[in-house]
Amino acid sequence: MGRENSGRSQTDGSPSVLFDKRDGIAWVTLNRPRQLNAYNMAMRDELFQVLEAVRDDPEVRAMVLAGAGSSFSTGGDLTEFGSAPSPIIARWVRFRRDVWGRMKALPVPTVAACHGFTVGGGLEMALLCDVAIAADDTRICLPETGVGMIPGVAGTQTASRRLGLGRALDLCITGRWIDAPQALLVGLVAEVVPAARLEARAHELAHALGRLPRGLAHAIKVAVWEGMDLPLRDGIELERRLAEGHRSVATQKEKFGATGKNRRRPNTLASASRRSHGL
Repeated sequence: MGRENSGRSQTDGSPSVLFDKRDGIAWVTLNRPRQLNAYNMAMRDELFQVLEAVRDDPEVRAMVLAGAGSSFSTGGDLTEFGSAPSPIIARWVRFRRDVWGRMKALPVPTVAACHGFTVGGGLEMALLCDVAIAADDTRICLPETGVGMIPGVAGTQTASRRLGLGRALDLCITGRWIDAPQALLVGLVAEVVPAARLEARAHELAHALGRLPRGLAHAIKVAVWEGMDLPLRDGIELERRLAEGHRSVATQKEKFGATGKNRRRPNTLASASRRSHGL
């Protein structure tokens, strides 16, 4: 399928966000490479529409979020923020909340394919995805304190949930730079791969995740995200209700097999991971 966009474009006529479906996987590519994919109002408008399309398309089984050019994203375009009149700023805030909430709430598994500069709101977008992987040239930072701001794309919340309180505070307050191996060590990303392998590996992961029974990944996301804000007893009850709702799916013959031979078939995601590492 050819690349699509939401109808808006940059001044040179190219879309700010590319949308391409490949084998049931939605590839959403931030496309302001000359600005290192810093997002402006037009890009956020397009991204909001693309995420709605991903949400509503029954053919989409998983999504990959990527960046065109040399970097994933350097976050918000501060040149727009500094010159925008107050109505534009108000619209920015409204869309920022809607877009990021929409990304986290997508019903399909999401993979962030990070490379180059993955900074500020760019990193925060990656943290809103279910799985983040990084090319070995990735450089990561939350630099907002350097311009008198706090991470405002859910960064304080997603970082603390992924990294724990101490590491999240360090990352958000100091604005320190970390490289891909360090990001893997602290848990910001799940894998580091050679830059030349990033797209292929993202496709492998998304394809494996997309083979999960429809709705299962969404139920897991609800259990994890909502459960974190509940007392343990209530979180376990939420998990139990969600598990019961999917128990019938888990026993379908076409997914897990009725014979002993099929019952022991390895998990597709684990198998894909082993293949990618030559195991």
